[in-house]
Amino acid sequence: MTQQGMRVSRTGRIVFFAAIILLGLAIGYAVKRDHDVPLSPATAPQMAGAAEDPIAALEKRSRDNPQDSAAWAALGAAYFDAGRFNDAAAAYEKATELSPATASLWSALGEARVLASERDPMPAAAAANFERAITLDARDPRARYFLAVKKDLAGDHAGAIEDWLALLADTPADAPWEKDLRRTIEQVGKINKIDVAPRLAAVVQPAPQSAVATRAIPGPTAQDLQAAAKLPPSEQRGMAEGMVGRLEARLQAEPGNVDGWVMLMRSRMTLGQPEKAAQALQQALAANPGKSDMLRQQAAMLGIR
Repeated sequence: MTQQGMRVSRTGRIVFFAAIILLGLAIGYAVKRDHDVPLSPATAPQMAGAAEDPIAALEKRSRDNPQDSAAWAALGAAYFDAGRFNDAAAAYEKATELSPATASLWSALGEARVLASERDPMPAAAAANFERAITLDARDPRARYFLAVKKDLAGDHAGAIEDWLALLADTPADAPWEKDLRRTIEQVGKINKIDVAPRLAAVVQPAPQSAVATRAIPGPTAQDLQAAAKLPPSEQRGMAEGMVGRLEARLQAEPGNVDGWVMLMRSRMTLGQPEKAAQALQQALAANPGKSDMLRQQAAMLGIR
């Protein structure tokens, strides 16, 4: 065990395991993976019973497109969700090599390395990844969270709490992971006899927004899923493209629906259509210039260039 690992206090263990809850921090306002989110039009048919294993399909996509950072990022996310953290780190490492200026990929790599580590709660390589992410985007939430974890593990509990409070102040009030972040602050404060209650109460958060990019867009109905399950795999993709096409048509009539544009970008990437995803980003930016930062952040996490 490393010297740093030997220093892990009860506080550090709480923070370390809280990190497992705070997954995917860099995806705009979504911090947990989308297990509790309605299925997107593009993924619903696949989940409804496609013959091909999703990870196997992503592995093939990466082999067929070795210079596609989005393919490697998607594979890394799939490995991560499956608990294959070493594999996730390897995939994210490829993604960062291909898109070295994307902060969210560096923080995703760092997170995978943290969870892959059996002894050291903050491997040096992971810490370096978070630092790299912050130099590229000082607002990257996942990097901010884990760098605060690093402070806590080093004994700077007050500094860690300060950083988490700052992160909380940038967290929309309806984000599904807000309670987990608050709980981490409360637990670390309690263990280290730091009164955090007044400071938590004083935090002013952004107005509630859609906690996940897909919330404003209805997922497929039960009838959609049943219909998809009965189709052969070759026809399931056609059904998915049809649902995505209908979403795109709705956005032409409602261009101010920012969540819808993010859903469209994500769906296009899932269908292996990065050019159309990039086109959707440009359309979204043109229609919503005031939301450009959020849209670009979501696009970066999806690997859209």
